[in-house]
Amino acid sequence: MIMNNNFKLAENAVLSVEDSLSSVFKERSNQVYHKLDNILKIFNEEKVSTCHFNQSSGIGHDDISREKIDEVFARLFLAEKAAVRMQFVSGTHAISSVLFGILRPGEMMLSITGQPYDTLEEVIGIRGGGKGSLKDFGIKYRQINICELVDSFEEKIVNVFKENSFKLVFIQKSCGYSWRKSLTNDQIEKICSLIHNVNPNCICFVDNCYGELVEDSEPISKGANIIAGSLIKNLGGTIVPTGGYIAGDEELVEMACSRLTSPGIGSSAGINFGLGRLILQGLFLAPQIVQESLKGADMVSAVFKNLGFKVLPEPATYRSDLIQSVRLNNPYLVQKVCQSFQKSSPVDSFLNVVPSPMNGYDSKLLMSGGTFIEGSTSEFSADAPLREPYNIFVQGGSHIAHIKIALIQLLSELLEENLITKDSLVSFSS
Repeated sequence: MIMNNNFKLAENAVLSVEDSLSSVFKERSNQVYHKLDNILKIFNEEKVSTCHFNQSSGIGHDDISREKIDEVFARLFLAEKAAVRMQFVSGTHAISSVLFGILRPGEMMLSITGQPYDTLEEVIGIRGGGKGSLKDFGIKYRQINICELVDSFEEKIVNVFKENSFKLVFIQKSCGYSWRKSLTNDQIEKICSLIHNVNPNCICFVDNCYGELVEDSEPISKGANIIAGSLIKNLGGTIVPTGGYIAGDEELVEMACSRLTSPGIGSSAGINFGLGRLILQGLFLAPQIVQESLKGADMVSAVFKNLGFKVLPEPATYRSDLIQSVRLNNPYLVQKVCQSFQKSSPVDSFLNVVPSPMNGYDSKLLMSGGTFIEGSTSEFSADAPLREPYNIFVQGGSHIAHIKIALIQLLSELLEENLITKDSLVSFSS
C-alpha cells in the first residue's frame, strides 16, 4: 500500500512537471517539421533510392551507397565534403582521425574550451604516453577556457594568438563532463570569425557530438572548417549500430580520411557493410528523436530542480545539445539514480550499476544505459564520473513516455529510501 501511494505521488509530480512544460514541448515539436522538411528535400534532390541500400564488398571502390550517403550528409551540413564511415568506432575515433590527419610534427593546436572530454586526453597526450598520442609525434598543445567569458572572449583569444602560431583550434560544442553551458552555433560563429580574422589560415575544428539537429543551423555554416561526430548519438536515430562522420572543407576531410584508411586511398574506399538503409533511415528519424530527447532533458531538469538540486541547463531554456547535467553532491545518490534508470531500461534492466574503469577515462564511471545499441546516447541513458562534485549527465530518449516512466520509478524509489520527502513532491504542483 505504501509502495502504491509513493508511486502515485511520484506519478502526479512528474505529470505536473509535464503540464508546466507544455508550451516549450509544443515549440520543440514544431521544430521537427522544419528539420525533417529539409532532410526530405535533400533526399529528393539527391535521388535517394533503394539501390543505395545495396551492399558491396572488399575495398568498396565506386560503392554507390557510400558515395550517396556522403553526398546527403554534406548537403545536411552545408559542407564541401562529408565522410560517413562504419569504420569509425566512436566520436572520439572520428575526432582523432581529424587531428592526426591534419596536424604535423612541430605544429600546435589550441583547445579554447578548456580541458577536452576525457577520452581525448590520451589522444592529445595530456594523460598517458608512449602509445602514439599527438604529443608523442611532436605536436604541441595549449588550452584556454573561454566558456566563462563566452560573451567577451575576444581579448583572451587575441592575446594567445600573439604568443603562438596555431595550425588548428579545437572547439568542443558540448559541455562534456564539465559544468558549463554548451556552446551555441551563434557563439561558434563569433569564435570562428575572430580566429579567421587573427589568422586566416588557422583551421577551426568543432567536436559536434550531441549537437546535431538541436539548433536551426550547424557549425559549418557558421564558419567552422571541419566537424566530427558519432552516429550512435543524434544523427543515428537510435537505429544505426556504429560509426561516425566528418564534414567540412574538402581538402581537410580528405586528409582525415587518409588517416582513417591510408594516403592514396583516403575517402574513396571503405564499405558500409550493407547498413546503407539504416544510416539513411536513421537520419530520417533523427529530427523526431532529437526533439523527444530535448523534451526529456527539460523534464529531467525540472524534476531535479524542484527537488532542490542544481541543474544545467535550466528547464525550458535554449539548448544547443542533448546533455542535461545535475549536481547531486553525493556518490551514493549518483549510483542510486543510475541504478533506477537502468531498471527502467528496455535492455539489461536487471543489471547492477557499479563504478568501473573504462578505456579512455581517468575516473571510474557509473554508466546507466540499457540501450539496444551499446553506448548509444541517442537512447535514454545517464553516466557519471565518480569524482567530486558528483555530477550526473543524462542524455537521449526515443520518446518522452520512456523518460516519464523512468522519472516516476526514480521518485518512488527515492521516497522509499527517505532520500526525498512526500512534501517535496506535493510542492511540484504548487
